[in-house]
Amino acid sequence: MRTSTLISILIVASTQALGSASPNEKLNEPPAGFTALFNGQDLTGWYGMVSVSPTEIAAMTPEDRAKKKAADTQDALKHWRVENGELVNDGFGAYLTTEKEYGDIELMIDYKTVPKADSGIYLRGTPQVQIWDYTEEAKFSIGADKGSGGLWNNSPGAPGKDPLVRADKPFGEWNRFFIRQIGARTTVYLNGQLVVDNAIMENLWDRERPLFPQGNIQLQTHGGEIRWRNIFVREIPAEEANQLLQQDEEGFVSLFNGRDLSGWQGAVENYEVRDGAIACKPHQGGTLFTQQQYKDFVVRLEFRLPPAGNNGLAIRYPGEGDPAYSGMCELQVLDAGYPGQLDPRQVHGSAYGMVGAHVGYLRPSGQWNYQEVTVRGSQIQVELNGTVILDTDLSQVTEFMGGNPHPGLKTPQGYFGFAGHSDPVEFRNIKIKTLQD
Repeated sequence: MRTSTLISILIVASTQALGSASPNEKLNEPPAGFTALFNGQDLTGWYGMVSVSPTEIAAMTPEDRAKKKAADTQDALKHWRVENGELVNDGFGAYLTTEKEYGDIELMIDYKTVPKADSGIYLRGTPQVQIWDYTEEAKFSIGADKGSGGLWNNSPGAPGKDPLVRADKPFGEWNRFFIRQIGARTTVYLNGQLVVDNAIMENLWDRERPLFPQGNIQLQTHGGEIRWRNIFVREIPAEEANQLLQQDEEGFVSLFNGRDLSGWQGAVENYEVRDGAIACKPHQGGTLFTQQQYKDFVVRLEFRLPPAGNNGLAIRYPGEGDPAYSGMCELQVLDAGYPGQLDPRQVHGSAYGMVGAHVGYLRPSGQWNYQEVTVRGSQIQVELNGTVILDTDLSQVTEFMGGNPHPGLKTPQGYFGFAGHSDPVEFRNIKIKTLQD
C-alpha cells in the first residue's frame, strides 16, 4: 500500500470515513476539516444537469447556459427529494450537480441502492466512480460482477477501470465511499477496502486531453432508486497535495541536500540556495547540472515561479551548449502569465520547440508545483500536479519551431539540470530514479 494512501487513512481514521457509519455518528454532520455538500433538509447548493461535456457548457452563451440550467433543474426536482435526512432519486431525471466546482479533494459519501440499478459519481464533471448492482448477470460482461468503485469510463485495461476487490455490501445496507483526487490521480475506498489505487482518471469527453483542472461533482441517476447521505468534501491545499503525490519514494535518490550546491556543476555561481531551495539568481542564467549522467530515468521535483518566471529542465544535457538544442530537449518551466504570444511548443511542460504540453494545470505564481518527468528512450512524459500534460515520442518530431533543428534530440544519455533564464525560479525536493533497460 502506498504511503500517500496511509496518510489519507490517518486524516480520516477518527471519523471512520473509510468504513461503515458509527452508531454514534450524527447524520449529515461533517468531520473536522470537511464541509457538508448536503444539509439533510433540501437541495441547497445543488442544481440539475443533463450529462454533457463541460467543454460544451463553457462554449454556450451565458443566456443559453442559464436556460439549460433552469430546464435541467426543473427536471431534477421531479425525480429528487429529501426524506428523513436522505437524498433520494427515483432512478430518472437530470443528475444532481454541485453549484461549486472542485479541483483537488477528498470526498466522503454514503449510498444505498436497489437491484438492477446502477449509478455513479462524476468528478470534475466527468464520469465516473461506478456504482453497480454486482448481482445483475446481464451486466457481468461490462464489469458489474467486479463490484463498485472503479473508474469505469477509463480505457479497457487501464489502471483503475476495474476495482481491485469487490467491496459492495448486500442490498438494504449503506455503502461508504472515500475518494481522493489530486490532479487526475484518483484513489477510491469502498467500505474500508482499497478499490482504486492512485490511478489516472481519463477524460471521457476527449481522451486526447487530460481530466479538467476542476469541475462539478455530480450524482448520476440510472434506472433504479438510489439514496445518498453524509456527503462531505475537503479541498486539499497545494502544499499537502504535493506531499501526497510524492510519498512513494522507492528507488529514488536525492540530488539536492537542501543546504548547498554539492553534487552540481556548470553555472554554479549563478544559482544560490535559499530557504532549502535552489534558486536562479535574478538577472543571471546558464545551465546548472548534475555530476552524474543518466540514460533512462524518472525525476521528481517541486518548483515555484515568480510572475512571468522562466526556466527549464535540461534533459540528457551534454554539458555544453544550449540544452534546448544540444541535449535531448529542454522541458519548459514557464509561468502561465508570461507576456506575449507564445507558440504552443513554448508553454510550461513542453519539449521546447518540438511538442506542446496541455495548459491549465499550473498553480498560480508564488505557489509550489510538483512535477514528475519520465524519460525512456525517445519517449518523454511530464506529469504536473497529478495530471499528465505531455506524453510523446520525440523521435517522431519532424517539424520544429522556427524551422530550427535540434541536433541533440537522439542523445542516448546526459546530465540533468536547470536551464536558467535570468528569473529567480526555485527548485526543491529534487529526486531521481534510474530505470533499467
